[in-house]
Amino acid sequence: MWLGCRGWFGVLGHWCCDLRRSSFARAWIGFKGPMAETLSTQVGTAGGLRAPHQQNGDAGGDARVEPTPGSPKPAGQEVEPAPVGGEHPSAAAPGPGKRKKRRGATGERVVPPPKKRRTGVSFGDEHFAETSYYFEGGLRKVRPYYFDFRTYCKGRWVGHSLLHVFSTEFRAQPLAYYEAAVREGRLHLNEKPVQDLNIVLKDNDFLRNTVHRHEPPVAAEPIRLLAENEDVVVVDKPSSIPVHPCGRFRHNTVIFILGKEHQLKELHPLHRLDRLTSGVLMFAKTAAVSERIHEQVRDRQLEKEYVCRVEGEFPTEEVTCKEPILVVSYKVGVCRVDTRGKPCETVFQRLSYNGQSSVVRCRPLTGRTHQIRVHLQFLGHPILNDPIYNSVAWGPSRGRGGRIPKTDEELLRDLVAEHQAKQSLDVLDLCEGDLSSGLTYSTAPSSELGKDSLEELAAAAQKMEEVAEAAPQKLDTIALAPEKAVETDVMNQEADPLCAECRLVRQDPLPKDLVMFLHALRYKGPGFEYFSPMPAWAQDDWQKD
Repeated sequence: MWLGCRGWFGVLGHWCCDLRRSSFARAWIGFKGPMAETLSTQVGTAGGLRAPHQQNGDAGGDARVEPTPGSPKPAGQEVEPAPVGGEHPSAAAPGPGKRKKRRGATGERVVPPPKKRRTGVSFGDEHFAETSYYFEGGLRKVRPYYFDFRTYCKGRWVGHSLLHVFSTEFRAQPLAYYEAAVREGRLHLNEKPVQDLNIVLKDNDFLRNTVHRHEPPVAAEPIRLLAENEDVVVVDKPSSIPVHPCGRFRHNTVIFILGKEHQLKELHPLHRLDRLTSGVLMFAKTAAVSERIHEQVRDRQLEKEYVCRVEGEFPTEEVTCKEPILVVSYKVGVCRVDTRGKPCETVFQRLSYNGQSSVVRCRPLTGRTHQIRVHLQFLGHPILNDPIYNSVAWGPSRGRGGRIPKTDEELLRDLVAEHQAKQSLDVLDLCEGDLSSGLTYSTAPSSELGKDSLEELAAAAQKMEEVAEAAPQKLDTIALAPEKAVETDVMNQEADPLCAECRLVRQDPLPKDLVMFLHALRYKGPGFEYFSPMPAWAQDDWQKD
């Protein structure tokens, strides 16, 4: 379930530039942005913490909030930053002509005005210190840790109780979990512990939830430095590692690994690579450099070259695909060729063929999500081990020529069913909690899947059930004395009595299953050109195991 990454306040929204008084929660903790890019700069605060910009679910600030006695102290506390150029307005005396903050009548709950968010900030040492890595079985793993998710009240929640909001919108956890979280002091409203889930929400209410966070493992392959100068840092990104925090990933990301292990901080990603894609990845060291290179991107001055290994014998002549691409689901991260999609163009050239699969050079002339993967699927030569676009869920032809004998709803349902059975929902950037919150109408596969495929999924599902322990159902019986909560949860963050993920035994993926045969080989622009070595699977004599 990877609790804490989507089970609470992690569904909508993405980059919030400010938090004006509004019925919409502009600081909503967004968990998934398949096409988002994090372009952040550091803004220092005198004598204070660096304030992290909200990045796919992580909102930052320049002040610490003391935990409630008896509740676990989060390793990472993300709070609202002060405006650029000084203290937060609430800390300063009102100037001439300004009204003082209105105080409510006796017994009335006062809702503070939303704090303005300043853009251009980054992660700092206090965030990197939230937890640590360890390596096991060829995987990089993150020790579980406590983390605060924060959000302002959304407009549609105003006038409704917390109980109503949980029961209608956050069904990843049973209500018993939230009731237990209240007893343990994990839920806060305007920085005061929630005592009753029946409390009615008001406009600009500020909510904070402390969760026990688990991150999926990634490949243990190190991030190699390809180049560094006063303007940029260029690395060779391994497959399976996201570029920046998103969804369930925070510390197992390139941004955090570079900061924690290479002391490379306040970096601005200049482009994105899919989590399963490896190769050249560029970061700017300053906002000015970032803007200059992004202007070059907008002006089509950058050349990108990828290499991949695809199914079958790819044509020897150069192939150009101009099929438009439509996003089927932003949440699941699936696209397909469709006349209603955005215009795209990719140029392909075969480099070698070993009798079963081909190595192909790819030059995307546009930058759509999954563009290379979708175009190769359309051409009938999907990437050999693409877990999405070379899946049986697309039907007998696996999407060749745009032939998909099912609706988008059925396609998503079958993809989810396949990866749920294989314990690989993270490939779709999903967790079990998303399924219970209504991601699809059903997780049962459609009749379009063949008998052999259904039997394979059933066997995988049975194996998953054998290795997973059932989570206790009666969370209302879980309660710790305050002193025990501090002793148990602060001293040992790896186990938590309310965390369902702690009670599961998951089978680790094999390192080879975290590699997709798509690699960013070269990036070239005005005055620069960076290469990454050709991966082993792209060698002429490579043979499938």
